[in-house]
Amino acid sequence: MPLYHMKEIWTPFKLVGVKFFRTSEGELFWKYRNNPRKRLN
Repeated sequence: MPLYHMKEIWTPFKLVGVKFFRTSEGELFWKYRNNPRKRLN
């Protein structure tokens, strides 16, 4: 699996534990609490 440089995107979903991340290539990932990140698109 390639190594990604991710930046967290702030959304109101963060208040309930859902976080969104964007890679330097523009791909989106999401994460719910302590679960691993999953690709969104």
